[in-house]
Amino acid sequence: MKSWFATASRINDMATAGIPFLFAFDFPGKESLALPLAEIDPNEILFDIAGFTNAKKVSVPLQLNMTFEREAPDAILYWDAFEKVMFHLKRGDSYLLNLTFPVSIKTNLNTHQIFHLAKAPFKLWVKDRFVVFSPESFVTIRHNRIHTFPMKGTISAQLPDAEQALLNNQKELAEHYTIVDLLRNDIGMVSEEVRVERFRYIDTIHTLNGQLLQTSSHINGVLPQNWQQELGNILLKLLPAGSISGAPKRRTLEIISEAETDDRGFYTGVMGIFDGEALHSAVMIRFIEQRGEALFFRAGGGITVNSRCEEEYNELLQKVVLPFKPSY
Repeated sequence: MKSWFATASRINDMATAGIPFLFAFDFPGKESLALPLAEIDPNEILFDIAGFTNAKKVSVPLQLNMTFEREAPDAILYWDAFEKVMFHLKRGDSYLLNLTFPVSIKTNLNTHQIFHLAKAPFKLWVKDRFVVFSPESFVTIRHNRIHTFPMKGTISAQLPDAEQALLNNQKELAEHYTIVDLLRNDIGMVSEEVRVERFRYIDTIHTLNGQLLQTSSHINGVLPQNWQQELGNILLKLLPAGSISGAPKRRTLEIISEAETDDRGFYTGVMGIFDGEALHSAVMIRFIEQRGEALFFRAGGGITVNSRCEEEYNELLQKVVLPFKPSY
């Protein structure tokens, strides 16, 4: 693993040469990697990102006796972190902050099996470290145009009139406006002619516990013709992802460091593939971290001044699910 800046320089060189590669940046700015696809050992790293994969199709039956248990985080610890965040929100230091917590889980599946079973457009497995199965794109670059798709707002699809309840929820709407504005500004740092192509549409995520609905938006801008030569630098300007930090970003990152009890590591970092011509990347959410024999599902949610601690705590737990279809 290398520093962010060393990896960014390597990305510039490989993208300029048209070499396909995999990359990942952690959240705190301590670790990163960039590896040519041809050099990746599938016994150490597996990826399946926007249709590009080094994983062979293997049959991993979803066991009828599969076990999956979660141990809810200490409510007092969560309340303490929530109160620290709320203090700063009320002072106006931040308008939106993504508060995250590790949730201890127990399952008879290992992370390698979870990688093969998970249904998600962006997946990455690093041996003895983590597996991630993310539904959230970070940025896509094609034909000198950069696209981002911020995802903010979640509800169980099993609730009555769930889609309308999500779209009409004023707290979720305020969060989404804030994150779209933040991402529009971020994209404006590296591109021109920035615009919101589509605002707040519904995505469906399948899990063993039923479907979740999430709202996303689509923002894009125009990059210089030589963007490949600066690809690593472009990524650094955009990190960490606004959808899992908050606004304003710099001050909010300081508050996150104060409030959260655990270093996020690669959770909520960014991963992606450069295929020789285009870039496909994702935010590393829906993340299971391995610490020895123990597994921790990392989850969180956006906090605003109108948030309620109990509701946010319950939403965090709602996200601790494996993305397997029941019929699988």
